[in-house]
Amino acid sequence: MTTVLAMLMLLRAGAPAAGQSQAPADSSHGPQTLFTRRDAYIAGGFAVLTVAMFPVDQRLAAHLQNPGAQANHFFKNASRGFEYMADPGSIVIGVSLYGVGRLARWNNVADLGLHGLEAVVLSGAITNVIKDLAGRARPYFTEDTSASNFAFARGFKSGNFQSFPSGHTTAAFAAASAVTSESERWWPQGIWIVAPVMYGGATLVGLSRMYNNKHWASDVVLGAGIGTFSGLKVVRYNHNHPHNFIDRALLHVSVAPDGMGGARLAWSAIP
Repeated sequence: MTTVLAMLMLLRAGAPAAGQSQAPADSSHGPQTLFTRRDAYIAGGFAVLTVAMFPVDQRLAAHLQNPGAQANHFFKNASRGFEYMADPGSIVIGVSLYGVGRLARWNNVADLGLHGLEAVVLSGAITNVIKDLAGRARPYFTEDTSASNFAFARGFKSGNFQSFPSGHTTAAFAAASAVTSESERWWPQGIWIVAPVMYGGATLVGLSRMYNNKHWASDVVLGAGIGTFSGLKVVRYNHNHPHNFIDRALLHVSVAPDGMGGARLAWSAIP
């Protein structure tokens, strides 16, 4: 996991500088390409690390499932909490931030919630396709299962064969990446606080999935890569295309009391 965090910091170093301008399309440094050569290098790094985990997947799983580790009640309770934080937590938090931002007219908060949700949905769609096609058996499925137990399209038949990659990890890293990128735009000095907290929490989600015997280490690494890229690209795309359909439809919606104890929705030309 140390290697994953190092790659994430390198990826952050290659992300567009933020906070110097609030130009609608991140124009403080000119037009920005959605995918760069650095992205290809980092994607390749995640792919190599995923493959490198295959030979040690089973050994790591056995270590985490030994009676001593599993008897720790703190680890048990904490791991369940981190799982909920990713799913359904990432959706609940995203919807809540969007709603509060619209209600209070905090545009940055609404922006963060909406784009975080988009990142989670996009990364989830990518992950589910790979899960179904890879058909990898989860560690808990049978006593004699092996980390190399793949079968093409078997994931369509049962959730027991949807191990690769980890959906919870993907959601956690998508949310972490989106929140970090958005907050960097309006609080650049806080990047050294926000990034470790968000990515550190996402890493604990991945470890919890391994601890609870739901995923192999390579599932978690690939999920981290998909989630991170989804968050970064969703934020970059939306701020390079501020008038895209989703932003026009949802960032212009406001919520206000209707005077009768309820609320009403309104749409305005200015977000």
